[in-house]
Amino acid sequence: MPLTIGGGLNFCGHDVTDSEWDLIQQITREFSGLAVTELAGTICELLEWKRPNGRLKTRECYLFLLNMRSRGWLPWLPETQAHPRRPHTFALDEESDPQAPLSGSLAQWAPVELELLDQPAQRQLFRQYIHRYHYLGYKVPYGAQLRYFVRSQQEPRPLLACLLFTSAAWKMAPRDAYIGWSAKVRPTNLPRVVNNARFLILPWVRIPHLASHILSRAARQLRVDWPRTYGVDPVLLETLVDRDRYPGTCYRAANWASVGFTTGRGRMDRFNNVNGPRKEIFLYPLERRWQRQLCEPPAEGSVAVAAGNREEDDEPAPTARACSSPAGQAAPSTRCSPSPVRRDGSVTRGDRPSRQALRPPVTVA
Repeated sequence: MPLTIGGGLNFCGHDVTDSEWDLIQQITREFSGLAVTELAGTICELLEWKRPNGRLKTRECYLFLLNMRSRGWLPWLPETQAHPRRPHTFALDEESDPQAPLSGSLAQWAPVELELLDQPAQRQLFRQYIHRYHYLGYKVPYGAQLRYFVRSQQEPRPLLACLLFTSAAWKMAPRDAYIGWSAKVRPTNLPRVVNNARFLILPWVRIPHLASHILSRAARQLRVDWPRTYGVDPVLLETLVDRDRYPGTCYRAANWASVGFTTGRGRMDRFNNVNGPRKEIFLYPLERRWQRQLCEPPAEGSVAVAAGNREEDDEPAPTARACSSPAGQAAPSTRCSPSPVRRDGSVTRGDRPSRQALRPPVTVA
């Protein structure tokens, strides 16, 4: 029985066309001896499924292919081996030990500097601080992410805080209603919303009004660093605050708007079981016309870039102490180059075809 897509098959907000689906079937069937990861990378290259920064959406395509196999639409795909997930562990050392108390007025320690972390040693220290001093601990972020150390520029340039920005939550009813975008537009424009996933004022730092000052500086800095890293101009920031722990004072002081509460569902909830605290949703616009930009439908023929965003209430992260501060075009469905698969059906690494060899021939009129 032939499979009819009927416009319902979607990849990262992009409706998969018949010719794209034909190519996916052809590639996965003829080279079914390859790993699914390799197939995903090849398909992304052929169909030009890329992020705004030019990188292939291999991870998203990998999950897409597995989903198609689970539905019985790509039964010839190889089985993937399940690996038991172990808790993320890392060593703690004296670098993240508590320091001497740091107090005084904001003017004494201003200006502050946001240091973008791009070195492994910096990220390791960042993980230690979050793990030791943030009530949610450290969890591996999903999707796009930027980490910052916040330092005073006054000698001896002490470290004051840690910030983590990640992809936005996939769905949050109060946020989506406040923005006013449609279900069709949201997947395409969601990458322009960035989540403040962790905000930690180090526990020995006691500087009034520091948290709201950092949030204001971070909003300006993110408008530079996020496009440079991911090729997307952010227009809105979001965060979630656990009101059982913090009143969200610093976000209000920095002019973030409260738009409602989450349902309390975690990202792994599939049966509508409320299994966590309801958290307050705060938003902060980075552009004057942010609402119009988020609600505009994508241009004709554009491909959505919303993959990698988290599901509702996924690891929301208010501050650990700061909030308690005072006060494509479709590829042609032509046949690919002959498969190098052996007669016995096996494919060794050396036999793997190059992606250039897999590319359908182009006819020039």
